[in-house]
Amino acid sequence: MNAEVAEEKTPTVPLWNDPAVSVAARVDALIEAMTPEEKIAQLYGVWVGASAQGGEVAPHQHDMEEAVDLDALLPTGLGQLTRPFGTAPVDPALGALSLMRTQARIAAENRFGIPALAHEECLAGFAAWGATAYPVPLSWGATFDPDLVRRMAAAIGRDMRSVGVHQGLAPVLDVVRDARWGRVEETIGEDPYLVGTIATAYVKGLESAGIVATLKHFVGYSASRAGRNLAPSSVGPRERADVLLPPFEMAIREGGARSVMHAYTDTDGIPSAADEDLLTGLLRDTWGFDGTVVADYFGIAFLKTLHGIAADWAGAAGAALRAGVDIELPTVKTFGPPLAEAVADGRVPEGLVDRALRRVLTQKAMLGLLDPDWNPMPSALQDSDPGDPDALRGRIDLDGPANRELARTVAEEAVVLLSNDGTLPLDRPRRIALIGPNADEPTAVLGCYSFPQHIGVRHPETPHGIELPTLRDTLATEFPDAEITVARGTGIDDGDLTGLPEATRVAGAADVALVVLGDRAGLFGRGTSGEGCDVESLALPGAQQQLLDTLLDLETPVVTVLLAGRPYAVGRAVEESAAIVQSFFPGEEGAHAIAGVLSGRINPSGRLPVSVPRGPGSQPATYLGARLAHVGEVSNIDPTPAFAFGHGLSYTRFDWTDLTVDVREAPTDGEFTLTFTVRNTGGRSGTEVVQLYVHDPVASVVQPVQRLVGYARVELQPGEARRLRATVPADLASFTGRDGRRVVEPGGLELRLAASSADPRLTARVTLTGAERHVDHTRRLHSVVGQEPVSRS
Repeated sequence: MNAEVAEEKTPTVPLWNDPAVSVAARVDALIEAMTPEEKIAQLYGVWVGASAQGGEVAPHQHDMEEAVDLDALLPTGLGQLTRPFGTAPVDPALGALSLMRTQARIAAENRFGIPALAHEECLAGFAAWGATAYPVPLSWGATFDPDLVRRMAAAIGRDMRSVGVHQGLAPVLDVVRDARWGRVEETIGEDPYLVGTIATAYVKGLESAGIVATLKHFVGYSASRAGRNLAPSSVGPRERADVLLPPFEMAIREGGARSVMHAYTDTDGIPSAADEDLLTGLLRDTWGFDGTVVADYFGIAFLKTLHGIAADWAGAAGAALRAGVDIELPTVKTFGPPLAEAVADGRVPEGLVDRALRRVLTQKAMLGLLDPDWNPMPSALQDSDPGDPDALRGRIDLDGPANRELARTVAEEAVVLLSNDGTLPLDRPRRIALIGPNADEPTAVLGCYSFPQHIGVRHPETPHGIELPTLRDTLATEFPDAEITVARGTGIDDGDLTGLPEATRVAGAADVALVVLGDRAGLFGRGTSGEGCDVESLALPGAQQQLLDTLLDLETPVVTVLLAGRPYAVGRAVEESAAIVQSFFPGEEGAHAIAGVLSGRINPSGRLPVSVPRGPGSQPATYLGARLAHVGEVSNIDPTPAFAFGHGLSYTRFDWTDLTVDVREAPTDGEFTLTFTVRNTGGRSGTEVVQLYVHDPVASVVQPVQRLVGYARVELQPGEARRLRATVPADLASFTGRDGRRVVEPGGLELRLAASSADPRLTARVTLTGAERHVDHTRRLHSVVGQEPVSRS
């Protein structure tokens, strides 16, 4: 009898909380038990800020939205918490405590005990106070090193997960089409294969740490007219399919990304947030994506306010749901009462809500948020006393030695030596003139989504939270016996030249002048690079070119150093500067990396992920242009870049020899194997970046002159050689044909092994034979490059 009583008192675990049951069955049971209001509550976030004292989060009041009453919302549940760490400076341990307490409350106040999913920005590191500021994505592209980027992303993901974050809003897979666009610094480059491989590596790293990676911005954002933020995109279906979509396809298929963010822009009049063919037809039905689609911040409301395709909030919500958007971010607006009312009166089918809800709850179940033993305490607080907030302060280090070492490695591999007349590496100069607006500026190494530039600028009373040595600091360490004199010369964009005489005097008295120019990262016009910081031309901001030209008139050798978020035309410096060093916002360790390249401690191995223009007004232009996009007799405008995509110099020399091709003809479903030798013929160790381009001289539709289909970093000691073997499947020659299907056509090809898009070293002329062959999203995406040592000479 006692056993029977005990059995009767054993609580029954609801089906949706039972991990022994399939996720699909758990989700179906939960949806069946929910009211329409409870369903909708899982489809939006609330923008919050963690408490600096460790208390519960507070709703963030954004100037684009009305205040949110969290007390009124929580009884029906909550889908997401938006940026608890990325809204204001907060000690990481107290932020984790604040998030933990808030999650406990959220779960307690809804009848199913469902916590929220917390997301953060992580575009150049976890965007939290005190977290490592890594190089921006354009620097990731400059490394041509997916494995390094994967390791960096894994470290970022571990830090985020340790304090209770579930989702990261990165990476950006937009392919640069116009370098005037302010968000170029957030992209990986101008080539879809480079973007796809580096972004996929980043996704793998984040996902390996348990963080939901979010691909953005799907799709066409970077192709906005004239490089203006949110401007309409005029790309045709072929450019969209062959340039803009492949990185997303690769990151979903190979990276395992679990979320996608729609783009703000419209393409040919259809906003991405309301594009059912894109978000459902292509993304889900064709590619098989089964994760969540989240709105870019305020993007659903923009369907009414900016795009004008909806008359009211309910219409915007219905259009987004129908297209395939599952979650409204950053905070509840259209998916709140407007959507609830539209569902109640039949304007929006409840089935659309259920479809989105099923994806949201499936993701929460897979994250363990529906399990009966779910605990809001993050791993970073496991061995601490959450009841004593003061004792927690300073306990969590998000910028430890391992992180900084990794950040420095990425920065070092990303520095690109554009030109050098032999002045670099510097040979123990006695007097160094350090000139320019970025010469002694701590934040000159940071992008617009770093915490100090994104949030910290609004809290000037709060320290950066991380060490940010300037180039002046690191040069003093690199050249301890040199006399370093600093002169600002001019500001980033103020046009002030009152400092020009002092800069001229300092440079004239030095053995070498290091002129440090570039950008200031910011948002919506507060910087020269960053979201909403678009430019009319690629001339250096402000009076920086005038400063540079004045110093080039002196006898002192000038080394131009660029700390920027986009490529700039540098005028006379292309020919007259003793050397040019390019770095794209290299993060907190970036000044160490640049100083190391200047001294020769580091042999530069970065390669350009974007072309550097010769003139400031030739945009839009990338190396991917067709024949008529390049220089010719039909136009007086020469778009030839000063430094081409893939370019980068070293302090050593490499010879490429002995090319062999296994077969000169292969069927349209076959492959070619190229074998060749790369040897370091210089006097010091170095890394060559081998790039493989395909040139299709005759095709049924106009093709780029060439496009990247493979690459490899080859590290070599002096005299060392490696034999490389590249297997190139015919699928890599495919493109979107006249009927809209991807096709491999028979005919001749050139496979160019090159040091850059403008520097082919070895070329294999091969032929594809047989019938046309149509391929789809299951096609082969990569050439396989293997290496083996060869005896030294």
